[in-house]
Amino acid sequence: MTNSVLRASLLFGVFFALAGCKDSATAAGASRRDDDGVRVLDKGSRPRSALRYQIAPGTTTTSTTTFRVASLAASGDRAAVTLLPGLRLDIVSGPAEVTERGVKLPVDVVKSEAVVPEGFDEKLAQDLRDGAAVADNIGGWIEMDDRGRVIAAELNEQTKRAGVPIRLLRMVINTRETLTRVLLPEEKVGLGARWETRKEIHAYGFKVQQVNTYTFVDRAGDEVMLNVVVQQRALPQTIEFPDEGILISVESMTGRAEGQIILDLDALESDASATGTGEDRLIVKTPQSTDLIDVAEEFEIQIANTTNL
Repeated sequence: MTNSVLRASLLFGVFFALAGCKDSATAAGASRRDDDGVRVLDKGSRPRSALRYQIAPGTTTTSTTTFRVASLAASGDRAAVTLLPGLRLDIVSGPAEVTERGVKLPVDVVKSEAVVPEGFDEKLAQDLRDGAAVADNIGGWIEMDDRGRVIAAELNEQTKRAGVPIRLLRMVINTRETLTRVLLPEEKVGLGARWETRKEIHAYGFKVQQVNTYTFVDRAGDEVMLNVVVQQRALPQTIEFPDEGILISVESMTGRAEGQIILDLDALESDASATGTGEDRLIVKTPQSTDLIDVAEEFEIQIANTTNL
């Protein structure tokens, strides 16, 4: 397999590991969302109540987020299966400060490390560990209301100086907003309720449309169990990596993830897990060759609230 095929496999494996998911009839046919960013599909059974975050002043919550991915890239009669390095982030959110609009809190990555598979080339593994470490101690602050809507946010000066790739920050933020700070509906809802949020994601220069669909499964006090389906689709587009001399055109890019969230309405982090697949059809051009590549990914995301551990 050419270097361009291997490079494409790496790029898109990481892309879907951190942000991935897939198109479906729901994503294609969903109507325009409400002004507040949530479209309620089903209010669920009675009794119904308003779901709201209730964050007490001084609340601090810790969590660990782990990403893993495997990728199969094929071009003509050539194929390569790659178990790509994962990423583990230890995150501290808080202490929370109550504001007139909701709560304001710092969010800091206290440790970032590569999860390297057994048998991985040791020199490359060390490069990956060094690369993951650039995210150590980065952070910023956010202000959000009691429905999880972000009112304001800013990276701290250390993060701006650290040289962390903006695509990595966007992907981590998207994962957290999708799985740990769920956007809640304004309307009262009951068990079985379903609501939908959508956004446009920018990653590696591509624009990807994402639809999140949440189902209200159960509730015990301030903990809410949700099932989530995340779907993504990128329209045909082209980007260039000048340093590598690579031009990548997307013929199709879809993905789908399903998972479960234990949303703690009193905390700043929640437990969540999701698994999914992605399928890409790409044209990769280099000065030496042009390759038509099909890439298939399988990925896993786990988020564990570790405050009480």
